[in-house]
Amino acid sequence: MTADPLSGRLLTPRSTVLPCCKVDQLVSRRRQDGRVDRVTDGRQTRNAERTRRAVLDAAVQVILDKGAAVTLAQVAAAAGVSKSGLIHHFGSRDQLVVALVEDTHERFRETVRSHLDLSENYPGKMLRAYVRALCAGSAEAATARDFTSAPMWGGLYTIPAVAPVMEENAVWWDEQLALDGISPERILIVRRAAEGIAMAAVYGEQDESSISTARDLLLELASEGTFRTPL
Repeated sequence: MTADPLSGRLLTPRSTVLPCCKVDQLVSRRRQDGRVDRVTDGRQTRNAERTRRAVLDAAVQVILDKGAAVTLAQVAAAAGVSKSGLIHHFGSRDQLVVALVEDTHERFRETVRSHLDLSENYPGKMLRAYVRALCAGSAEAATARDFTSAPMWGGLYTIPAVAPVMEENAVWWDEQLALDGISPERILIVRRAAEGIAMAAVYGEQDESSISTARDLLLELASEGTFRTPL
């Protein structure tokens, strides 16, 4: 504070008042900066998701082609990213494998859910969706058949960190199918038969006609009934 030279009284300093137009400009600029930050963050997130998806998709194909001895460099090359870029998303080969197994499990679950028939108001709904997913047409069953071929990935599941992921997935399916309201014995037979058919399809041992016939039989068995189709 300063003193009035005539009266000697202390004067309170006046605050600086900006014109309304200046205030509006400052507020507008801050809002724009915030929007720019959010847009930038959104783009970075989408780019990261696309890179992660590309790496996981490439890893599936490389592992199916070359087995568990695949290297990060091979996956990075197949995904069209640098090795350092891959390591940014997956710190090590084991982390990539664990993420790949988790992603494969989740994609298979989504595939099965897409085959749920909500009009079915009788036991076995999830099991029948499981059968449809694994015994669908060749183009439609790609994700499901990648899932069934996973045990053939040559030692992939011997990685210690993968075992808990596999156990968790097995428990999840046991719980989901147990809620279907049909006997455990019927679930076991239908489930393993569907997986076997899908595995045979991977190796080209079954054509679409035989797969379709097997699917129809399993769907009947998954309905707490007997086979109506002649065997």
